[in-house]
Amino acid sequence: MSAPDIAHRAAELRALLQRHAHSYYVLDTPAIPDAEYDRLYQELEAIEAAQPALRTPDSPTQRVIGAVLDGFVPVRHAVAMLSIRTETDTEASGAIAFDARVRRELALTDTDPPVEYAAELKFDGLAMNLRYEQGLLVQAATRGDGETGEDVTQNIRTIAQIPRRLRGVEVEVLEVRGEVYIRRDDFEALNERQRELIAQGAKNEKTFVNPRNAAAGAVRQLDPAIAARRPLSFFAYGLGEVRGWGADNAALPATHSALLDALAAMGLPVCDERAVVPGADGLVAFHAAVGAKRDALPFDIDGVVYKVNDRALQQRLGFVTREPRWAVAHKYPAQEQMTRLLGIDIQVGRTGKLTPVAKLEPVFVGGTTVSNATLHNEDEVRRRDVRVGDTVIVRRAGDVIPQVVGVVHEAAPAADAASRGEPFDLYQRLGGQCPVCGSPIAREEGEVDWRCTGGLTCPAQRKEAILHFAGRRAMDVEGLGDKLVDQLVDAGLIRTLPELYTLGLAKLSALERMGEKSAANLLAGLAASRHTTLPRFLFALGIRHVGETTAKDLARHFGSIDRLMDATEAQLLEVKDVGPVVAHSVRSFFDQPHHREIVEQLRAAGITWEEGSGTQPVGIAGVAGLTFVLTGTLPTMSRDAARDLIEAAGGKVAGSVSKKTHFVVAGTEAGSKLDKAQELGVPVLDEAALLALLGAGAAPANDPPAEPT
Repeated sequence: MSAPDIAHRAAELRALLQRHAHSYYVLDTPAIPDAEYDRLYQELEAIEAAQPALRTPDSPTQRVIGAVLDGFVPVRHAVAMLSIRTETDTEASGAIAFDARVRRELALTDTDPPVEYAAELKFDGLAMNLRYEQGLLVQAATRGDGETGEDVTQNIRTIAQIPRRLRGVEVEVLEVRGEVYIRRDDFEALNERQRELIAQGAKNEKTFVNPRNAAAGAVRQLDPAIAARRPLSFFAYGLGEVRGWGADNAALPATHSALLDALAAMGLPVCDERAVVPGADGLVAFHAAVGAKRDALPFDIDGVVYKVNDRALQQRLGFVTREPRWAVAHKYPAQEQMTRLLGIDIQVGRTGKLTPVAKLEPVFVGGTTVSNATLHNEDEVRRRDVRVGDTVIVRRAGDVIPQVVGVVHEAAPAADAASRGEPFDLYQRLGGQCPVCGSPIAREEGEVDWRCTGGLTCPAQRKEAILHFAGRRAMDVEGLGDKLVDQLVDAGLIRTLPELYTLGLAKLSALERMGEKSAANLLAGLAASRHTTLPRFLFALGIRHVGETTAKDLARHFGSIDRLMDATEAQLLEVKDVGPVVAHSVRSFFDQPHHREIVEQLRAAGITWEEGSGTQPVGIAGVAGLTFVLTGTLPTMSRDAARDLIEAAGGKVAGSVSKKTHFVVAGTEAGSKLDKAQELGVPVLDEAALLALLGAGAAPANDPPAEPT
């Protein structure tokens, strides 16, 4: 480029970087990924290095970027909070280059011993300065522009990890510097809560792009109550102003690693993922070791930090352009990148949930090439205004599925932006039908997810439906676990639930790791499951919103599967504890002919149960309405079987003993529940006494025992 062109590009880069830095550091709403910002920054650095005359005082390369928001009290840092140099060479050569610079500044020769370094993690959060006076936390301030930050003391006091008073410290002034961050699991839970709030119509709520900006946004809330609701954490990693730590600070630890140990001893959280290493080889090994476990860490990092361990050597090395010569941040491949959205597919999950999936122009992000990323749900797509053809930000961190977290609108030419398509409409896109089985799709009021209503007959939900059907509290098919279900479905031996009961010994024995004995055991388990109860059968069908308790209520009320299948929503609403959502779900399930057909096929396969009269039972005289608690191992029946008998008689089974418990049924190895019963004076029955009570139809009393005095 010509000189005028280079000058124009430098000015353009300064404006771009300043705008994006404002979005990132001040507004906490990044418009581009970190990797793109770094690329622009490095381009400006290169121009300024080649032509120093183009380096202006307000260039982003010359200062720590940040600002104090309106509403916060400015805090002038006694010791400036400066940033450290970033080594963007993500290979081993980045560590080697840093060590070479340090040795050169210290005038060391090849014969001198290796420099000792403290190596630690580069957390992806918000830098924080904690000021303790006489050991008591009196102020917390953000970095700001390095010279002046924001007073966020009330928000920082909400972080339980940060001690209000340091342990064993009476230093006049001790400023501790560190990072406020959010763990990955806490971040995912936070975003899930945000999605629920948005779905419920809450105003001024949003999901967060990444943990760093969620943490920054929480810290910089004017209302501490909002910060208190965000799952913030903290790590300490250095010092600011210090007064009174020994005479002339003589008692300060001589090394950075010892300083971190001292901070930990004071009760401050210090990350254990750190090491003292010798020379370039030690740095390279640390960078590689952390890189290998990066995805398994519970929080985001974007690199590691190397610091000369000897604090006296740090003073000798000093600073250059407001950056310490004795420290550097060595980055890893970016976890966010920009790419183009080529299309949106709809994926049907194991439970029928429909998820829009972004088809991307392949991009290397988070250490792997990504071509698919989740868009979560239709509401999320619309909220982010994601449309085919957009330039989007893709994030992949840890074990989290790659996801589209934003759109870079300024990356598209004006003509492209003007011709963007219509907002995403999942129902319209699918014509209201499941893309796998063609069943109607539905979204209940207040929910964010569309679902396939095909249930038992949808191939995408087949494995989940079989596992649920065979579960211990459903049909209780012994020996039918998830791995075997995978084999049966993948081999084409099972497509529908009734086909479970057509399996033969020869086909089962031919499966990998499935000998004749195991096959015979499974067939025996299937045979045993043929005789069940109506509540278990209803629960096994997997009707949405029908759990064990509701299945029992439905069975007791209607007494017959046929009466239940023909019941109107109004009749369903007459059932105890059944509301409009459950009634509509049951009616919708049996309105689909293929579901009725499966019920008939299962009956034809030999599934039987006793059916009642269809009236709400009053139970055995004296037993109805009594509360039982089961504990220990009974001689001849499982606890589930005992539960079924009690509930069939009109009794209730609770999970814990209280003064409202009428009887505790105890088997061998009964534990704390038996102790609690004896403490409260609750009558204790064995299996024989329980059967006698149910068979006799009489009980000593309907009132719970009195509390012992």
